[in-house]
Amino acid sequence: MLTLIDRFNSPPAQTLQVLQPTSSTITYTVSTRSVPKTLPASVAYYAGILTRVLLGITSVLLLWIKWRVTQAQSLDLSLGVLSHEAERQLVKLAEACQWRYLVPSTLLILFLVLRRNYTEESLTVLRGLGVQTSTTSSTYLQTPTTRFIPTTSIQDVFIHEAFKGFEVRFFLMIVVEGEGEVVVVFPRLLPRRATLETVWRGVRGGLWEDSVRAQREKT
Repeated sequence: MLTLIDRFNSPPAQTLQVLQPTSSTITYTVSTRSVPKTLPASVAYYAGILTRVLLGITSVLLLWIKWRVTQAQSLDLSLGVLSHEAERQLVKLAEACQWRYLVPSTLLILFLVLRRNYTEESLTVLRGLGVQTSTTSSTYLQTPTTRFIPTTSIQDVFIHEAFKGFEVRFFLMIVVEGEGEVVVVFPRLLPRRATLETVWRGVRGGLWEDSVRAQREKT
């Protein structure tokens, strides 16, 4: 019983992906997205996606059929996708459903279908330019939240530890010139210290240490 409770209370597993498309750009992405590693897991993963899509399409189609029926239009919808028997069953189901139940149910299903079941946060280091933070939205319809901080405005990057509830959590922070509050990187996921140390070294190396090393080599 205690093991089950701990499983629900424990944070989701996180993975760190480091991508360097060019010599001057490096991206650190922390994600809770589950990556299937076996064939059965891959089949189950894509089957779940297909089920969500079909469920969303069916709910919208049922709502549309209900509207057609209410407007006293022809029941022979001729959708061109489903068989005649399937269309007839959908029409019967739409006639049996009441608007006060159908509309909230459809909205709830669409919310669950469009809801993103994972979180991704990234930090991109652009040598000589600055850093850009990005956090995925809670649904697939919204764009990620991003912010660019130029190198000239960055005063320091450090790891700070603090209590969150009864746990000690670590925060990767950026001190921005002219701002009263620091910028917390990966604010939703708050990765472990080992992950933050990897990102911290990469950020400092990309912003300052490489340029200092280049100046030393010139002199």
